Amino acid sequence: MNDTFNDKSYNEAVKIAHLRFAVIAPVIQGLFTEPTKTAYYKKVAEKPLKMPDGREVFLNYNTFEKWEACYKRDGMDGLMPKPRSDAGVSRVLPDTAIAEIFRLKQQFPRINATLIYTKLIADGFIKHSEVSLSAVQRFIKKNDLKSARNPNIKDRKAFEEEFPCDMYQADTCHSIYITENGVKRKTYLFHIVDDHSRMIVGAQFFYNDNSYNFQLVLKESIARYGLCRKLYTDHGAPYSNGQLKLILGSLGIIEIHAPVRDGAAKAKVERSFRTIKDTWLNGFNPSSVKSLEQLNRLLADYVRMRNNSLNRDIGETPMERYSRYLDRIRFPKSREWLDECFMNRIIRRVNNDSTVSIDTVSYDVPMQFIRMKVEIRFLPDDMKNAYILYEGRRYPVRPTNKVENSRTKRENTPSIDYSVKGDIEGV
Repeated sequence: MNDTFNDKSYNEAVKIAHLRFAVIAPVIQGLFTEPTKTAYYKKVAEKPLKMPDGREVFLNYNTFEKWEACYKRDGMDGLMPKPRSDAGVSRVLPDTAIAEIFRLKQQFPRINATLIYTKLIADGFIKHSEVSLSAVQRFIKKNDLKSARNPNIKDRKAFEEEFPCDMYQADTCHSIYITENGVKRKTYLFHIVDDHSRMIVGAQFFYNDNSYNFQLVLKESIARYGLCRKLYTDHGAPYSNGQLKLILGSLGIIEIHAPVRDGAAKAKVERSFRTIKDTWLNGFNPSSVKSLEQLNRLLADYVRMRNNSLNRDIGETPMERYSRYLDRIRFPKSREWLDECFMNRIIRRVNNDSTVSIDTVSYDVPMQFIRMKVEIRFLPDDMKNAYILYEGRRYPVRPTNKVENSRTKRENTPSIDYSVKGDIEGV
């Protein structure tokens, strides 16, 4: 996220990116019915688009083609409007006056713009002839400094997405200790809930609270229940990292983060965690479990029961509510496509001995890439299928075997040249 976005402007940018993706999605997914994508865009351009702020605007079809190009280049980040470099900064108010406004609002939360304006003039921060009251009012509004209420109370309203898969909420819960192979270890429960139906679409215990474990749960959730349009999480390391941004961009999913230290913002997933504890874990005997695999089998049984039990908030079972709109849900085009989207990506410079290092492990790569920077795609638990993506083609990567390499004849060209024979078909 660009540093010049505040929470309010970022949420507005997310809505705009969502709208732009909705326009180009039929082209990205190959679902348009017109003879060409240009014909589709021209048809869309015949009607005004309703912007998130309620305005209706007509756009040239070339604009949609630019959105498509931006998405293909940068994923969802490419659809985010770029903020002005001076966003939130008054071009009328001097820096000293701006600092004084923030000080006054912090010391006197209920002070209004008129009184601030009067104080700024009286204390010599601004001149009446140079700065108007409306300039101060605009600055306060732009920076969301209004406070005709208790400043410690968050403006919260109950919300619900209109359809299943419009948004998934995800979080991690520190959970029970179990003993496996004589070692007592703490477990972490990754948990994903569909906002509309309250369906638990993903749940799995792990011994580590890390980003790749969350990616595993998210991938299975999408494979089983469909692609969500938005993913709502906190700022924890598993949910706020470059790899996840790339994955979500490839999937066409908008990433939204709850405010820092505001668990109540993710009310549905937090409530679901509490229900899991109240109706299962708090009465569960961890000593009866001998492995993480067994614990996850018990969890799967519990999730099936929950998804088919009456939810008092919606007056029906989550499965019933989810199933009512199956025709609206977008499923992955193939498992291979989904696996490709979830590939982690890193850039490495190839050493003079045709190796790169990934997590302190050395890997051999084709000699043609020596001293070049290459993009490597891989799954951390499946490195045998890691590869270099170069000009649309895949080149295999393999763990370095120094003993085998010591037997390799080196006469300017390698006797094991898998840069050609091992070439995998292009993407």
